[in-house]
Amino acid sequence: MTLNRNAAAALSALWLFSTCAAAEVDLGSLDILARDNPKSPVPKGFVVGAATLSGQARYKDQDNSTYFIPGGLYFGDNLMYLGDRARYYFRLDDNVALYGYGRYRFGNLDPSDADSLHGMDKRKGEFEAGIGGTIITPYALLTARFASDVTGRSNGQELLLWADFPIVRDNLLVMPGMGMMIRSHNMANYYFGGVSKEEATPQRKAWDTGTTFSPMAAVVTSYRFSQHWMGLFAANYELYDKDIADSPIVQHSGEFYVIAGVGYTW
Repeated sequence: MTLNRNAAAALSALWLFSTCAAAEVDLGSLDILARDNPKSPVPKGFVVGAATLSGQARYKDQDNSTYFIPGGLYFGDNLMYLGDRARYYFRLDDNVALYGYGRYRFGNLDPSDADSLHGMDKRKGEFEAGIGGTIITPYALLTARFASDVTGRSNGQELLLWADFPIVRDNLLVMPGMGMMIRSHNMANYYFGGVSKEEATPQRKAWDTGTTFSPMAAVVTSYRFSQHWMGLFAANYELYDKDIADSPIVQHSGEFYVIAGVGYTW
């Protein structure tokens, strides 16, 4: 058994999303892997520590950034809290996990960030809620999760389809994963490159992303140094749907992020 999509945030969830909202690194069913023993790569209970996050900026003329971020997270029997998001499991056994999901998505575009973004509306944060499920097999976790804006900000939705393939050897976890993020046109236009007619200029044409399909891949390694200390290195890549990549305000064909962290548990 293991974690669901992008354990790249396994140790860094709070740090990542609280400080660098532009990074679209999803969190997963980390607590499915969590064990209350001194060798588990993902321990039960609280973890506090610090992480370094480095990655690509989404919008044109924004600079790539590296952040050093302190923080913490919690893995319980039914509740997982990871800074900007939480899960509550109403069923969790050796075969199936079913849960309710909530997330605060931080805003990711400020017109003052770059001259090329002047005239754009600021993309503000929103609260999202949804449900998800994971089929647990001896070799993989197969996950589907749906979430929707409930604040009226973007009025958008997203569907994540993901498979993780964990290898756990005592205190070491190595886990590749891959999947697809499907975003509604409202979600993609608000947070991933849409330009309304009111935001358009002679140098920046109006752009409608439509519904988008973005393949993603991740790999994470987590190592338990001792009963109280653990470390993590992970990477995540999202290949943008063509209608995101071709937006007049998006600067790359995808996003790549790397995270390294150290944490203390008791």
